[in-house]
Amino acid sequence: MAEAAETLTTSTEQPEASAGLPQFQFQHWAGQIAYLLILFVILYVLMLRVFAPRIRRIFDQRETTINDAIASARQVQAEAAAQAEAARTALAGARGKAQKTASDAKAKAEAEAKARQAVEEAKLNERLAVAETEIRAARDSAMANVNTVATETAQAIIEKLTGKAASNDQLDAALAKLQG
Repeated sequence: MAEAAETLTTSTEQPEASAGLPQFQFQHWAGQIAYLLILFVILYVLMLRVFAPRIRRIFDQRETTINDAIASARQVQAEAAAQAEAARTALAGARGKAQKTASDAKAKAEAEAKARQAVEEAKLNERLAVAETEIRAARDSAMANVNTVATETAQAIIEKLTGKAASNDQLDAALAKLQG
């Protein structure tokens, strides 16, 4: 039992206190600095030989890709500008051609209209000349009949008033005096 009590007292006693964290103790600093320098050199060599070239290649690829894309975009833009200019030129040519065609069609239509108008005017002038000739003939005929009608009317009036018929020679002489 005495042994058990001794064990019990020993296990309940606290171990000897340490003086804090080992990394803050000066006797461990030399080893820590050595490990720090070894790890720094290893990481520096890895960065210099492995990671930096890979990153540089990625940046170079990216820059090349961007430059190629920019060059391609500029080329496509130049081609688009050239095509747009060609389209503008073609459109201007088509507009000019359309205007020329329209003006030619208008001139042709006006010429055809003038020709039809001239034909119609010629027909109308011909009808007018025929009508004027017919009117002259009717007037001359009417004028010739006027003398006959006037003579007959004068004979009827003289006969009614005087009761005697007048001679044709007397009537013609009286009418000639009136007309002339």
